[in-house]
Amino acid sequence: MSKNEFYLSQFKTLSKINPPKRVMFFDTSLRDGEQTPGLTYTIDEKIEIAKKLDELGVAKIEAGFAISSEGEAESIKKIAHEGLKSIVCSLARPIKEDIDKVLWCDVPYIHLFISTSDLHIQTMMKINRDEVLKQTIQGIEYAKSHGLRVEFSPQDATRTDMDFLIQACNTAEDAGAEVLNIPDTVGVMTPRMTFEFFSELKKHIKVPLSAHAHNDLGQAVANTLAAVEGGAEQCHVCVNGLGERAGNASLEQVAVCLAAQYEIETGLNYSKLSETSDLIQRLSGIYLPPTTPIVGDNAFAHESGIHVHGILSHSGNYEILSPEFVGRKRRIVAGKHAGRHGIESMITEMGLKPNKDQLKKIAQEVKSLGDSGKSVTDTDLYAITKNIMNIVSTDRVKLKQLVVVTGNTVKPTASVVIEVDGKEYSGSGVGNGPIDSSINAIKAVVDAFADIKLEKFMMKAITGGTDAVADVTVALRSDGRFITASSVNGDTVMASVEAILKGMNQLMEKKGA
Repeated sequence: MSKNEFYLSQFKTLSKINPPKRVMFFDTSLRDGEQTPGLTYTIDEKIEIAKKLDELGVAKIEAGFAISSEGEAESIKKIAHEGLKSIVCSLARPIKEDIDKVLWCDVPYIHLFISTSDLHIQTMMKINRDEVLKQTIQGIEYAKSHGLRVEFSPQDATRTDMDFLIQACNTAEDAGAEVLNIPDTVGVMTPRMTFEFFSELKKHIKVPLSAHAHNDLGQAVANTLAAVEGGAEQCHVCVNGLGERAGNASLEQVAVCLAAQYEIETGLNYSKLSETSDLIQRLSGIYLPPTTPIVGDNAFAHESGIHVHGILSHSGNYEILSPEFVGRKRRIVAGKHAGRHGIESMITEMGLKPNKDQLKKIAQEVKSLGDSGKSVTDTDLYAITKNIMNIVSTDRVKLKQLVVVTGNTVKPTASVVIEVDGKEYSGSGVGNGPIDSSINAIKAVVDAFADIKLEKFMMKAITGGTDAVADVTVALRSDGRFITASSVNGDTVMASVEAILKGMNQLMEKKGA
């Protein structure tokens, strides 16, 4: 019995689930995801995200809410003209003004919504149930008469009287809606409730059902999976679980669970999940905790000696899926919990081969550093190893000069001179502040001679007051290699630059660039 057959057999002994063989993904990162408080994308950023979602293979991309602003409508129209394989759609209320704006955007698909819970009807809309049904029919018929395919959502469905919800769904179905999306608008459901809810709706509705779960109580992913168990053929998701308040169901978590635990076909290119997540983090400025499932920095990272020994013996001992499946790489991390197997594996990867006595000393120093409260980066381990092995090497990359100009009347600008193998390179950059501009200046230089990308940047103050000392950790990637480096300095700009240069030196020394 395979691992997935084992999972499924366990589920089937608990209840009669009825999942479909294939589930479509409706991504709303550009609409509900952008409604994350404080988040906004430029038109160019929205186009870049849409292209990445298309590469990922999502069936539908909700590009925005056309009526909300002229810029929103313009971005939707531009995305619609990109020639994507994914179906591009816009959200709209079932009123002529909204639908006409969607028509202007040249999308083939519209997502209409109207509230159906008595709470929304009475306190927010101030109409009655009959008017809700009337607007539903008029909106769907008007959109259909103008050539649009229609998906319909009864907003706040999970707090709607079930008999009226079924009536509203049947009304939308009869008017021509081809998919009925059921939103748990404020995230009140549990997985068991969701399963029963969708199982009941499935008895009365012929068109495909879709799930739209919010994460107010931390159950959006579980509720989405439960909806699929109840027969839902489509999932509304956001990359990285972004969205209103506590967010929406995470695309990457729902997708991997459907593949790994249910063996349901989704049409997604799973190897693109990590780079899609990374793009959203970079453009949104909202970075995930390292412990985030699937795409977090620690999702496939191992430090504990026992765990590392198990992983090196067989990956299945402590990993339920291959990191390459989602576009990640396994990382062995040095620290006070590390064992010699893990440390030796990391050092070997760096191209160094200490003997047993040297390896013992390296492990002792790593643990001592960890016991002091220090996070041991790849460059720390590299430096420790070279020191114990008496390897003398000169940094290939050296900072010769850095000048930063900032103030209330100037755009932060940095110019830098870097020496690489004795040859000087200069560059400049602008940014949101002195650190950002300095890093951009270094990038301008690095791009001239090496393919090194800055993927993560973290800073913390390790002392208090205005003279606080900054501890900066960065993650760099080059040719598939991922390394971490850190630096501590009373000058936050210099701490940032030094950390990046340390990482660059290790990457370049290994590949001989």
